[in-house]
Amino acid sequence: MNIHGLKLFYQVATTGSFTKAAEILRISQPAVSSQIKRFEHEIGVQLFKQQGRGVVLTEFGEALAEKAQNLIALEHHIETFIEEYRLAKAGNLHIVATYLPANFLIPKWATHFKAVNEHVNLMITTTNTKDAFEQLIHYKADIAIYGGGMSERPKEIEWEELYEDELWFVVSPTHRYAHQNITLVEMFQEPFIMREEGSSMREHLFSLCQTYQVKPPNIALQFNGINETIRSVMAGYGANFISSLAVREYVENGQLARVYVKDIHAIKHKIAICTRNNEKHNLLVQKFIETIKSSPI
Repeated sequence: MNIHGLKLFYQVATTGSFTKAAEILRISQPAVSSQIKRFEHEIGVQLFKQQGRGVVLTEFGEALAEKAQNLIALEHHIETFIEEYRLAKAGNLHIVATYLPANFLIPKWATHFKAVNEHVNLMITTTNTKDAFEQLIHYKADIAIYGGGMSERPKEIEWEELYEDELWFVVSPTHRYAHQNITLVEMFQEPFIMREEGSSMREHLFSLCQTYQVKPPNIALQFNGINETIRSVMAGYGANFISSLAVREYVENGQLARVYVKDIHAIKHKIAICTRNNEKHNLLVQKFIETIKSSPI
């Protein structure tokens, strides 16, 4: 397959225009059209179809563009790897993290790293578990910092555990269950405030239901950020199931209260460094991992 033709096709697909793609690539529009036609002929499938005065992707074209995105990302990753290996002290490092480490751990690690690597650009993206792993697998990130359970680990990812945290049920200090010992059934009668589907905390909660064969609670409020869920519980509505790392300070100063559930053993939450399996780390990745390991949690 003509890789140049595939990359040219991807440029047209993402810009939505033969003319714009030609401008970006600094070649003529007829040259772009000619090479796209040659590429279509080579693979034997139509990629664009006429719509009004313009063209749009065919169904196959849309699917191929999505596949090509991974190739372009991998090419960029290889180019960056070479450049950063050559420069060693400069370059870009893209870190993707789930909400817990992004909010409570990475700011400190990033500060320590930048103190001795001031010319390295750190790009940190916060997202849920599923998307974090997707970004890492598809070369859109160099490292993923994950907080969750071991069962969620994809086979493509190398996993190094840093820390094991306990998960707590928490409510407002004025809640009737504050500081109480209750059953899991009673706990799950309460409305819960949780992160969106795909978040590790939500998966932990529903896994607990399956383990103890209890009807899942009603998720009455849903946020895509960890701080929003904490603030809502503080305001006096519902309960949350969350890492102690995120709420310990609030429990200690009386802004939140724990609920103790009978016959439930301590539920653990892993914090881990994730990289791609069987891949040699570039120097910047190695340096950031060393920073993490030398910084106390």
